[in-house]
Amino acid sequence: MKLFALMKKEFHRFFHDPRLIVTMLLPGIVIFLLYTFLGEVIHTEPQTYDYKVYVQGEAPAVTSMIEAAIEVGDNTVEWLPLEDIDAAKKEVEEGNATAILTFTENFMQFPENSAVSIVYDPMDEAGSGFYGISVAVLQEIGMKFSILSEPLTSDENIGREIMQQILPFILVCFVFSACMSVTLESVAGEKERGTLSTILVTSAKRYHIALGKILPLACISMLGALSSFLGVALSMPKLMGLSVGMLGGYTFGSYILLLLLIVSFVPLIVALISLISTASRSVKEASAYTSVLMIFVMVISLVTAFVPVIGDWAVVIPVLNAVIFVQQLLAGTLPVWQSLVSVGMNLFYTAALVFAMTKMLSSEKIMFGK
Repeated sequence: MKLFALMKKEFHRFFHDPRLIVTMLLPGIVIFLLYTFLGEVIHTEPQTYDYKVYVQGEAPAVTSMIEAAIEVGDNTVEWLPLEDIDAAKKEVEEGNATAILTFTENFMQFPENSAVSIVYDPMDEAGSGFYGISVAVLQEIGMKFSILSEPLTSDENIGREIMQQILPFILVCFVFSACMSVTLESVAGEKERGTLSTILVTSAKRYHIALGKILPLACISMLGALSSFLGVALSMPKLMGLSVGMLGGYTFGSYILLLLLIVSFVPLIVALISLISTASRSVKEASAYTSVLMIFVMVISLVTAFVPVIGDWAVVIPVLNAVIFVQQLLAGTLPVWQSLVSVGMNLFYTAALVFAMTKMLSSEKIMFGK
C-alpha cells in the first residue's frame, strides 16, 4: 500500500505541475517545428543547371547518354569543342564553364586501352553534378576503360570548405556547454540551498545581484569556451587528414573579430541560462529547460549547412548571427559592418536578459513561490 501511495504522490506531483508537463513535451515540439522548417527549406523545387562542357575526342554514343541523363529535370547541356585546354580550365575555374570531357583516340574501338578524363570544380554544384552524372553513365556502359578526374579546386580550398561547415557548429556547442556547466546552478542551486533568500533581504540592488552572477560566470565560461575551441580547431586538421597550413591565410584582424564574437556571445548564453535558472525552482528543473534550449541552439547552428543563402537579416538573430559570423569569417567574405552589428546585437540582448533577470529577482512569486 505504501508503494502505491508513493507512486500516487509522484504522479500527482507531475500531472498537477504544468511546468513539468511542458518540460516533457517541449523537446518533441521544438524538434518537430525545427525539422519541419528544415524540411520545407531542403525539399524545395530542385535546382536546374545549364551545363556548358568542353569536349575533345570522338565518343558520340557516350555524350548522348550523358546528355539524356542530364536533361532529366529540365537541365540543359551545351557541348563545345575543346581548342585550348588552358583557356578552358580557366573558364571552369571562373565558373563560366562546367567541365572538360576528354576522350582518348579510338575510345570506343579499343576501350581496354582508352581513358576518359573529367576536369571539374568540386566546389561548384553544377561541376560536381556533372561529374557524378558522367561517372554514373560511364560505369553503366560497363566497358573496361579508365576514368580519370582532375578536380581544379586545391586541397586548401576543400579544407577551408569543410572547416567552414563544421567549425561554427563546434564553436556554438562548446560555448554553450562551457556556459551551461558553470551557470546552471547559479540561481536555482541557491534557491534550493536557501542562500539566495539571505542575499535578497540585504540592501544589495537587484541588478547588482544579476551582474554579480553573470559577469564572473561569463569570464569563467569564456576560458572554458576558448580552451575547448582552440583544442578542437588545432586538432581538426590532423583528425581530417589535412595539413595545418590549410587553415592558414587568415589575417590578424580575422582573429580579433573571432575574439570579439566570443566576448559578445559567451555573456549572452550565460545570461540566457541564468535567466532560466532564475525562473526555475530547482536545479533539476533548470537542467530540463536548458536541455531544450540546447537542442534549439544545436539545430539553429546547423541551419546554414542546409540553407545555402541566408540574408543580412541574420545579424539580428541570436546564435544564428554567430554561426553566419564564423562561416563568413572562414570564407573570407565577412563584411566589417556585419561583424560589428552581430557583436552589438549580442551585447544588446545580454543587457536585455540582465534587465529581465533583475525583474525576476524582484518578484516574490518567482523567488519564493508566493
